Amino acid sequence: MLARRELFPHVLEMNYQSRQRLGCSVYVVFDGPDWMIIDIGYEDTAEEIVDLIRQMDFSLAHCKYLVATHADVDHIQGMKRLQELLPSAITVGHPDAKKLLESPDRIATYAEISAQGIAIDLPPIEIQQEINEGDVLKLGSLELEVWNTPGHTSGQLAFRLGRLLFSGDNIYRDGGVGNIDAHHGSNIEDFITSLERIRDADVDWLLPSHGPVFRKRPEMIQKTIDRLKGYLYLPDFGTCALGWPLLEEWDEELIRGFDPETAR
Repeated sequence: MLARRELFPHVLEMNYQSRQRLGCSVYVVFDGPDWMIIDIGYEDTAEEIVDLIRQMDFSLAHCKYLVATHADVDHIQGMKRLQELLPSAITVGHPDAKKLLESPDRIATYAEISAQGIAIDLPPIEIQQEINEGDVLKLGSLELEVWNTPGHTSGQLAFRLGRLLFSGDNIYRDGGVGNIDAHHGSNIEDFITSLERIRDADVDWLLPSHGPVFRKRPEMIQKTIDRLKGYLYLPDFGTCALGWPLLEEWDEELIRGFDPETAR
């Protein structure tokens, strides 16, 4: 049997488990014989991950949930194959993710970014049970509280387990956040609200969807919040901004004329 390298009691992460980068973070939460997977990543690693789980003496028949934190292709492309390998598990996700995946919407899921030559296969994926803010996923004696933390996408979910928060693409250890893109349904105001919630939450550890696990530091999260607030009135993220005050300054300058002596 393969030894389980628990990050915390009841929690494994498959990149840490295999001591190599497989893609996005893939968490296995378990209690007794029952277990669940949070995200799976790309299709080409799905079977490898399931094989590792089997080697750790988990019964495939006891997988209760397949969780999609949101609908981005790098998190869920392998979900179709996972459903085939684990047919007794229930696939759960936000209602907005359900719509994007059952279509599937290749633009909003980042499966198609023509300007960068990105075209990733994305089969229709069925979300069998919708979950949203305030729901609870029960696994043995464990309860994972569902948070809707929009911003990166409208359907971004996080999951609280005691002092741990599976925090999705909300924030990473370097203070970065998940992509902000109007085609993706991003909303900077919502992102700020979600980060404020995480900053103020009574949790100790953040388990993100990419990169290393890290201890929650409110001052670091606040620095990220301040940066995003600045984007609300800059053109950096286009129509995700609320406005661009520089254009109003330009209107005034057009009326009064340009003077190189006073111009800043």
